[in-house]
Amino acid sequence: MTDIDFTGVYPAMCTPFHDDADRSIDFETLREDAQRLEAAGVDGLVPVGSTGESATMTHDEHVEVVEAVVDAVDDVPVVAGTGSNNTREALSLSRRAVEAGADALLLISPYYNKPEQRGLVDHYETIADEVDCPQIVYNVPSRTGQNIEPDTAVELAAHQNILGYKAASGDMNQISEIVERTREEEFAVLSGDDGMTLPMLSIGADGCISVAANVEPERTCAMVGAALSGDFQRAREIHHELGPLFRALFVETNPIPVKEAMRIRGYGPAHLRQPLSRLSEEHVDHLEDVLADLADEDLEDEYAEVER
Repeated sequence: MTDIDFTGVYPAMCTPFHDDADRSIDFETLREDAQRLEAAGVDGLVPVGSTGESATMTHDEHVEVVEAVVDAVDDVPVVAGTGSNNTREALSLSRRAVEAGADALLLISPYYNKPEQRGLVDHYETIADEVDCPQIVYNVPSRTGQNIEPDTAVELAAHQNILGYKAASGDMNQISEIVERTREEEFAVLSGDDGMTLPMLSIGADGCISVAANVEPERTCAMVGAALSGDFQRAREIHHELGPLFRALFVETNPIPVKEAMRIRGYGPAHLRQPLSRLSEEHVDHLEDVLADLADEDLEDEYAEVER
């Protein structure tokens, strides 16, 4: 699959682990989860990103997860997380992910070493020059310590292989400027923060790479679909239905809460690799209440009718 416009909902997938000493990857559950999400109507899947605990995986495990997801689905693109703070490592991961069948790449900006804006441009352009596939730049300053400034995003948007920008800065003025200045480019701006998805769609964003969509894919797709079709009243209603979940999934470091939510819903185990630890009991109780409230509102048929 080569034609990807990055419009719609792309769940940032969890990686399920077995309850063994190594927290080995549970590939059977991973494949089932990919198929569940595809059946729910998502527009693509994003394995081995931050939510997939990519920072704890070997390069071989990265590739194996990408291969498993690609093999599991029939008709949705797979966007592999291949970022690193080492440009050579990110380039190697990107090449291997494409060889494994990934349709596109998501690249977090280099963390810890905090390059200047010129260094960010060089980093992304090096990978985009060498790997001929669609790529999304990922800006999440809370994890990386460095912001991708609007001028940098606009410069990167001119590259033929850099077709998207995942925004998780929380700065709506900055996001709005990037949307405004890239409207003439083949360049998607995507929400990387579930609570910001609807506000971003209202100013021209194209969709989301979502944590909440792992748990509530139909509702998330309905919200985004309603907004993209211009029905912001309906989109707001769903946004507010999902608001308690958006907040509950970020009371502790992602993906700690979402893996607990997956366990509660029966979608997969809550096991995490160190140094992450299980969700605290006080937050588990609240998460169970939030999920129970959503389960009581059985509106799946109504969501299926939303034009997307």
